Amino acid sequence: MNFNQVGIEAMAYALPPEVVSSDQIEEELSGLYERLGLPKGRLELMTGIKERRFWPAEYKPSQASADAGNELLSSGIDPGGVDLLIHSAVCRDRLEPATASYVHRLMNLPGKTQILDVSNACLGFLNATILAAGMIESGQIKRAIIVAGENGKPLAERTIDLLNEGKLDRQQIKPYFANLTIGAGAVAWSVAHLDLIEKTGPVLGSSACLTDTSHNELCEGDTQGDGLIMQTDSEELLHAGISVASRTWDKFTEVSGWSSNTPKLVVTHQVGKAHTKAVFDALGLDTARNFSTFETLGNCGSVSLPITYTLACEANPDFSMGPAALLGIGSGLSSLMLSLNP
Repeated sequence: MNFNQVGIEAMAYALPPEVVSSDQIEEELSGLYERLGLPKGRLELMTGIKERRFWPAEYKPSQASADAGNELLSSGIDPGGVDLLIHSAVCRDRLEPATASYVHRLMNLPGKTQILDVSNACLGFLNATILAAGMIESGQIKRAIIVAGENGKPLAERTIDLLNEGKLDRQQIKPYFANLTIGAGAVAWSVAHLDLIEKTGPVLGSSACLTDTSHNELCEGDTQGDGLIMQTDSEELLHAGISVASRTWDKFTEVSGWSSNTPKLVVTHQVGKAHTKAVFDALGLDTARNFSTFETLGNCGSVSLPITYTLACEANPDFSMGPAALLGIGSGLSSLMLSLNP
């Protein structure tokens, strides 16, 4: 898919005040570490994640999304001009109604605004951006706000409790290790027709997608009793993810005409240092063009990629002038890549 009339009008984010280090998590697991003879510091050593942030466990995804959404509106976006609102996080307030309905109310958006939820694991925000851009390109709407709010605290707390029960051996704890890398954050973008965008900024270019559901069992999360639980085969997921990403990159370079040397900035989904290195190596990309946030935010699910691009542009406004490549991937597995042009 190639876009010609769609740009990112504005970006905003919200971060929780509580910072939890990997050392703190390991301290909570001191009994497990002692029983199994695990060396302290392995969590940060293996992932590169020094810390992550959490809202209180009861903080709703809609509130997190609205925090970022209202920050976006404060930049000068007219609420009356918002045609579509998409909540695109893994976390949702409940099954019904759509979490977007709570965000809509908290942002005081008008009755004309369409609302819906889009969920596709860590790829949801990028999926929602492409969907909204297609509607803008076809003339159905002029402006959409995409939001996502994730809070990994309930999952982290449930995982720590489970690991501290003392029933699992070294092999059995492996599927739960990825849960300890999860963090929290929220992000919001206004995606609009170029006619509405007054200042120069990133313009959507080309996108490519590839799905391989033969690996959809490698990362599965659900409610279990009164809490959340997720199990991940991290090693196999890494191999399967790189395979999907490599094939998507081939499609992406064909449709965009880009090579590995084209983007000045590359942002991937923020899993950890091993995943980042594997992606860059597999695609032949220069790691000097990487911008990462997993070191201080951990893996924030659907929020990770867009908040990382937002923070990159905040740190260096020249990045917003492109060219930039957003390389998304989500368990299931799907990969979606998008070019941003000057």
